[in-house]
Amino acid sequence: MAEYIADIHAHSKYSRAVSKQMTLETMAEWADKKGIQIISCTDFTYPAWFKELKEKLSLQDNGLYKLKKGKHEAEFMLTTEISCIYKKNDKTRRVHINIIAPDLEVVEKINAKLNLIGNIKSDGRPILGLDVKELAKIVLEISPEALVFPAHIWTPWFSMFGSESGFDSVEECWEEMTPHIYAVETGLSSDPSMNWRISQLDRMSIVSFSDAHSPNKLGREATVFELEQLSYKNIIQALKQQGDNKNKIAHTVEFYPEEGRYHWDGHRKCNICLSPAETKKKKGICPKCKKPLTVGVSYRVDKLADRPEGYQPDNRPPYKCLVPLQEIIADAFNQGVNTKKVVAEYDNMINQGKNEFNILLNLPFDELKTITLPKIAEGVKKVRTGDIVIKPGYDGEYGIVKVFNKKEQKISAHGQSPLF
Repeated sequence: MAEYIADIHAHSKYSRAVSKQMTLETMAEWADKKGIQIISCTDFTYPAWFKELKEKLSLQDNGLYKLKKGKHEAEFMLTTEISCIYKKNDKTRRVHINIIAPDLEVVEKINAKLNLIGNIKSDGRPILGLDVKELAKIVLEISPEALVFPAHIWTPWFSMFGSESGFDSVEECWEEMTPHIYAVETGLSSDPSMNWRISQLDRMSIVSFSDAHSPNKLGREATVFELEQLSYKNIIQALKQQGDNKNKIAHTVEFYPEEGRYHWDGHRKCNICLSPAETKKKKGICPKCKKPLTVGVSYRVDKLADRPEGYQPDNRPPYKCLVPLQEIIADAFNQGVNTKKVVAEYDNMINQGKNEFNILLNLPFDELKTITLPKIAEGVKKVRTGDIVIKPGYDGEYGIVKVFNKKEQKISAHGQSPLF
């Protein structure tokens, strides 16, 4: 048995608001930097991108794909995200769905069918006026080996449990297709413990992926599989929690959920951010503009939960919350994540520490201190122990993570206090 890190929800350069650097080659390069073994090929419904997939990817004996050119370690799974917008039970629903397909032949059949229903050429993540249960039927009729599951299930505007356009139960959303939905994605603004409070999710795997729109965001959330051997079949078996449990989810790697864009409630335009308790006191109304607040994930989880906060199940994989390495370095230097100094130190650490996940999770502190500056090593240690401060995200604004407090910020990256 061995562990494999997977990030199988991201987007290509053909999706809106996505970096032009999100190419197969660059994604594979960054996956190797991060230490990700299985990565999403993304957006397989988009015709120009699908053409690239056929030209550049080669099917391996294990049912996964690799780039034909280059020496990248990362292997690809064929995945896409669909935005379903439709009317159900007198309410407009906006639900995002992830699909995993076993091979390019199946993808071609899925694309042909969906092209008859909506405009899949409009965007890498197409919008279809299709009930999610009908989408599941289409995909699974084409291939029972495919997997359909809801993306970032708590996001207010576009998800299964979203406060603005979602449902209050899995069954209300999927109806007769409910038994065929084996997993849910937490999204950046929730973690597994928040989802454990919802008993209707008990039979489903709880997974986390990055939903990355640029290469350096890959792996900010990931799912770690424990497999007899790396293969498409074993990953699907682990996600379905089927078989003899030799193939399973070992743990997930999470964003601190407070850093997500919709963790708390508020209004971005009004610069108002409120905890669920404050929102209840104000009866959901913005104190500035007097309009309804955008209700975030924490509030929504509390509303649907039938278990108390802190509930601990017996049979769930554990999880670890991390801050991306570039953010730790940037905080140590008190600079932006894309400055030359931060990027240079990141590359230096990757060269010496094998990959980002190895540095963040595995490298002993004494060894960590030999490959970087004292303050950065201390920052990694603080993240491992949760000794950080986060201003929660709300209404589309990411939360702000501070690894170092104001006193620690005055200490230089070399570990020296200022003279005055």
